[in-house]
Amino acid sequence: MGLDRELKSKPAGLKTSIVISVISCLLTSVSVESVYFYHGDAGVNVTMDPLRLSAQIVSGIGFPGAGVIPHRENDTISGLTTAAMIWGAAGIGIIVGAGFYAAALAGIILIILAVEMLPVVLRFAAPSRLQEKGLHIKLRTASHHYVKETLKDVKKGKITVKEIRILYDEKRHTHSLVFAAGVHFKRRTTEIYYTLYEIPHVQSVELEST
Repeated sequence: MGLDRELKSKPAGLKTSIVISVISCLLTSVSVESVYFYHGDAGVNVTMDPLRLSAQIVSGIGFPGAGVIPHRENDTISGLTTAAMIWGAAGIGIIVGAGFYAAALAGIILIILAVEMLPVVLRFAAPSRLQEKGLHIKLRTASHHYVKETLKDVKKGKITVKEIRILYDEKRHTHSLVFAAGVHFKRRTTEIYYTLYEIPHVQSVELEST
């Protein structure tokens, strides 16, 4: 799981996942084994839940998970998959520590299949809406008279407009169209850039994959 993040240059890679899994496993093992260890002492009545400590791991792992979910200036959120992988690494550690090795192996296999194979299947077998990749686009035009026509030209370029904001710059006396968009995953970013830049009355183009 950590290697998957490492190969994709994402935060919380191999080393982070190893630390989370190993420590979660050790804490779970200590929590379980301590019940049996102290149960044999004379005069000691053990009534603790052997997995109570593990339950705190599940809630506590939310802190590093939240740290890998940045909120960008364009109001887009990324890193949710990485955060889920951190939570999953802790879960695998707990399962191994509790002694359910087959369940842990099955969990890892299902997670890897979901992260690696499912997107490929969806791109080729899913409805067209699920075959789109997300974009954040900002176009600047000189007059408000061109805003409506610009949006029409964007849609003619086979770009799906999802959310839009129109901003007016008093210093430059320009109007900016900021919107989230979707295009077919096979289309190159450079192709989309040239398509947008060739729209009449567009002064500047900012394009970012989400």
